Amino acid sequence: MTETKKTLTPEEKLANLEAHLAGTLKPVAPPMRFTQRMQARIRFPYREEITLRLTDWRRLFFVFSGVISGMLLLITFARAFYYLVGRKA
Repeated sequence: MTETKKTLTPEEKLANLEAHLAGTLKPVAPPMRFTQRMQARIRFPYREEITLRLTDWRRLFFVFSGVISGMLLLITFARAFYYLVGRKA
């Protein structure tokens, strides 16, 4: 007797694996004390605080200039590395 093997596509394999795991794994809820501690740590700033940060021109200027300077340094190093590696190859 000859048996034909059915080959599964990756999508079918993943679907079978997900179905198997859904049947074997149970959802676990974190302890209430943990969630309370995390809620106390995470704080969203008030709207006034956000607008105050955005209207601080000096801070925004330093942040933007720092980002632009970092990008220029990265581009300079990448060009230098390309120049040095490209010359030897």
